[in-house]
Formats: sequence, C-alpha cells, structure tokens
Amino acid sequence: MNSIEPIFWKNNKLSIIDQTRLPVDYVVIDLETREDVWHAIKTLQVRGAPAIGVCAAFGLLVALRERQPYGHPDEVRTALREAADYYATSRPTAVNLFWALKRMQATADDSDAATVDELLERLEREAVAICEEDKAQCRAIGEHGAPLIHDGDGVLTHCNA
Repeated sequence: MNSIEPIFWKNNKLSIIDQTRLPVDYVVIDLETREDVWHAIKTLQVRGAPAIGVCAAFGLLVALRERQPYGHPDEVRTALREAADYYATSRPTAVNLFWALKRMQATADDSDAATVDELLERLEREAVAICEEDKAQCRAIGEHGAPLIHDGDGVLTHCNA
C-alpha cells in the first residue's frame, strides 16, 4: 500500500506537505523554528486534527533543540512547558493539538531520565509513537471503509468541529 504522509521527521528535522497548496501544487516545507511550527498550525499548512497533534508533538522537539544546550533535565521540562503553552495559542479549539501537547508534557514529567539526552530521546520516542498510532488508525479506517465504497461512489469528508 502506497501512502503520502503529510509530516516527515528525519534526522531531527521536521517537514510537512503545505496543505494550503494542494491539490494544485505539492510543496514540502521545512519547519526549522518554533515560530515555523506555530505558523504552520495556525494557517492550516498542516490540516486535520490528528496531523495537527502529530505536528505539535514533533514541533516540541524543534522548540527544544532550538534552545539547547541544557544543563539538567528539569531545564528541558521547563522549556517544553513554555513551548507547549506557545503552541496552544495557535489553534485554541484543536482538540488533538492539546491532547498531544499534554501527552508530551506527561512523558517529560513522568520520566526519570537522569540526563538531558535521555529525556530528549524519550520525548522523541513519544512523538514517533503518537505519529505511528495515528498512521495505524488511518489505515484501520481505510481498511474498514474500503468495502463500503463502490465504483462510481463519491466520498465527502468534513470536520466534525
């Protein structure tokens, strides 16, 4: 099964498909700063509640890496809270945004990481898990819905908000 994913995380770099350019143009943009991530969420360059949450989770890693170095894991936790509060202002009604931000904060708060690197690695694993869970849910929706769609059928999607 081939798929086009809207969010890419590789080598500590976050990129997204600029969904404001679809369907005419396929443009991938790099989100290199916390302001880039905030703007992408605010302007719906990343769309869909789950994708917004995934982008925010990886966006926290962008924000944390932007502020390095840290001397202690508690400094990472403080920077994470500040970045999460900032991202929360981008789309105040986005449920998945807040869910992902809270999940990443809980991961940091619950971690017994002894070093900054351990905590950053744990946060990256959590962001990847959020992304993988979303992909699995999307696949399941497609697999369950595919038998219901027949040649000539139309599909209408909409935001339930």
